[in-house]
Amino acid sequence: MPEPALRQSSSELSIISRHALTVLAGQLAVMAFGVADTIVAGRHGEASLAALSVGSAIFISVYVALMGMLQALLPVWAEQRGAGQPQAIGRSVRQALYLCGAASVLGVAVLLSPGPLLRWTEVPPELRTEVEAYLAVLALALPPALFFRIYSTLNQALGRPQLVTWLQVGALFIKLPLSVWFTFGGAGLPAQGVVGCAWATLVVNVSMLALAFWLLRTQSLYIPLRLWRRMEAPHWPTIAGFARLGVPAGLAVMVEVTSFTLMALFVARQGATASAAHQIASTMAAVLYMVPLSLAIATSARASYWLGAGDTARARAVVYMGFRAAALMGIALAAILFIAKEPIARVYTTQAGVAAMAGSVLAWVAAYHLADALQTLCVFVLRCYRITIAPLLVYCTLLWGAGLGGGYVLAYRGIGPWPAIPAPTTFWAASAAALSVTALLFTALLWRAVNAAGSPER
Repeated sequence: MPEPALRQSSSELSIISRHALTVLAGQLAVMAFGVADTIVAGRHGEASLAALSVGSAIFISVYVALMGMLQALLPVWAEQRGAGQPQAIGRSVRQALYLCGAASVLGVAVLLSPGPLLRWTEVPPELRTEVEAYLAVLALALPPALFFRIYSTLNQALGRPQLVTWLQVGALFIKLPLSVWFTFGGAGLPAQGVVGCAWATLVVNVSMLALAFWLLRTQSLYIPLRLWRRMEAPHWPTIAGFARLGVPAGLAVMVEVTSFTLMALFVARQGATASAAHQIASTMAAVLYMVPLSLAIATSARASYWLGAGDTARARAVVYMGFRAAALMGIALAAILFIAKEPIARVYTTQAGVAAMAGSVLAWVAAYHLADALQTLCVFVLRCYRITIAPLLVYCTLLWGAGLGGGYVLAYRGIGPWPAIPAPTTFWAASAAALSVTALLFTALLWRAVNAAGSPER
């Protein structure tokens, strides 16, 4: 490789690495919220942990689907930055607030009405009351979380995620003591069980959004964007463009996450021990997911920047760089999890039965993560090339159909001479296989998109 090209490659790798590591620190802090709640609920009791498993699965499905719709705007703002149009970013952000408001109303309505879903998935009646109370509090926490996501996505598009990370890490020091205090009570506050974790989340989300508004008003980084101009009326062509990009992306994320949600709800009928083991496995899978997610965000932001600047060759080089990094990190983390699965399970619970079952599930989580690392990088970068419908169709077919549907059949119906195996491992094995095929298909799609973008015809 010629020396100028080598220096260019090294510079891009450094930019992506710093961006990814900064995003990762913030994402791990946010994930620590969930890990802390899992540990706190587990110490409070097996029933509390089972209620958290079901309730958090529903909330995460709603939140992440709506968040995915807003996160999909990152390429739009990164391209405008690459094209040297800061005021266009400001106008675009103001229009995105309308989309965020509509998403908040929809999400709150769903979280306040979980009854039909709980009955359809046959969640035990003794868990339903606590789950509904938990979700009612989280319905209040959803709008500030979504508006903060707009701020987070903007910073990622600008290549400056540091402010977001500082807020997320700082919020962790609020979340941890509040979850313990609200759950177990003390200092005149009655114990609230798992619902206390939800109240702690509400306090943290409101605090983070308030600080984000203050930063937008005071930091020089945002001055060129002219964000604080008078709010324009909805510009429907702009909002329609957001919808064409964000809605399929959000639906794809919804399919991906609801395969987790429904898995948790279907596992719940196996009893509290199975639900607790599944919650530990899901939490660990979500923590590991933060690594490829951070790489995907950094890679897509940088690739979109170069696409906006009209340099498709550098965008292609960035994509290849990110893909290699995601593959290497996926292999390393999957190997570590497989080797250390039993000690990790014992960190989450003191109950021998739950720890033993969780250890066996974590072996399949390792395989799941390897495929997850590759498909996450691909699906984010595909949005830079405005490819969102094909990933949605693949997700629906494989994650819902082969992964979740196949796991349900294997767990509760059996196939031919093979009897049903009602265990969490059955669902995780089917999901790992489905996600592996998904990763292969997304890799092929990405290869085609990247090379087509750099062709003379384009």
